Amino acid sequence: MSDLPVPDPLSDVLRNVKLTGALFFCVDATSPWGVMVPHASEFGPIILPRAQHIVSYHIVLEGSGYASVPGFAPQLFNAGDVIVFPHADPYAMLSRPGGSPEFSADETLQFFRDMAAGTLPFVVTEGGGGAERAKFVCGFLGCDARPFNPLLSTLPRLLHLKRPPDAGCDFLDRLIDLTLAEAQAGRAGGECIRLGLSELIFIEVVRRYLAGLGTGEVGWLAGLRDPSVGRALALLHKCPAFAWTLEELARQTGMSRSVLAERFAHLVGYPPMQYLAQWRMQMAARLLGDGTTKIATIGEAVGYASEAAFSRSFKKITGVSPAAWRGRVFASGAHEAGGQIARKKIV
Repeated sequence: MSDLPVPDPLSDVLRNVKLTGALFFCVDATSPWGVMVPHASEFGPIILPRAQHIVSYHIVLEGSGYASVPGFAPQLFNAGDVIVFPHADPYAMLSRPGGSPEFSADETLQFFRDMAAGTLPFVVTEGGGGAERAKFVCGFLGCDARPFNPLLSTLPRLLHLKRPPDAGCDFLDRLIDLTLAEAQAGRAGGECIRLGLSELIFIEVVRRYLAGLGTGEVGWLAGLRDPSVGRALALLHKCPAFAWTLEELARQTGMSRSVLAERFAHLVGYPPMQYLAQWRMQMAARLLGDGTTKIATIGEAVGYASEAAFSRSFKKITGVSPAAWRGRVFASGAHEAGGQIARKKIV
């Protein structure tokens, strides 16, 4: 075990929660403009039917505006800022606080249908035709939220990354430039390229958020930044099927049991062994949905000596048996396959 390379837990999580580009486009708006986006449970089935969860993000290229979710005051954003809505909340993006949205809820859902069907251009225009303009890229991603997505749990309801005043052209700018250039080229396969770039852009946004966390922050990402807890997380992700004990994890991180347990729980929100159990179930859920591998084999792959022990743990955490979980995934896949015939995308 010790000879294996230590993995990157963030990459490990993103793979196992099946981060997938769902929709990606650019808005060119003139004042007054405004959009009210409903809860993702309403438009998620339109843009990515099999996704458990939808994350929305917006990168402001020009101009300014206000973003808000229910229960929070609107936040001013400017060119270069990134706005992320990680928790599927309904949200508003407006040219001014208290402004009226341009589209009703039904019209917004119809917009998503048209965009998902490929009948709208990559750059869409909206607004009242005034002199003030705003331009922003809109990305929508699907991922698993269940049984366990530690990344989602650590993100705020509205994540606002502000552009540093002295920032030059960086990696995120290059990704955006490449996306816009690909949209203008109009080449075959362009939609797949743009959706792939939308995933990369979101990952870079998360990395920026991670880099900007303060010393007093808590959550899974804060745990990654902590040298000792980050080491423990890396070990658990490197060998999740290993018969870990708190004693062994503490020994390999160079900490006492009590200090590791306290610091890990404080930052990550779970004791180490509970975190491991949750992560094993997320891995198992992905394997259950990916094919027809025997349940006993999946249980062994995530650290359980018998199918019965694995099934008990899986049901305790998810509320359903592994077989029932697999049945639900396959049923949703059949539903999506039927829906794709009616909404073939145009590249």
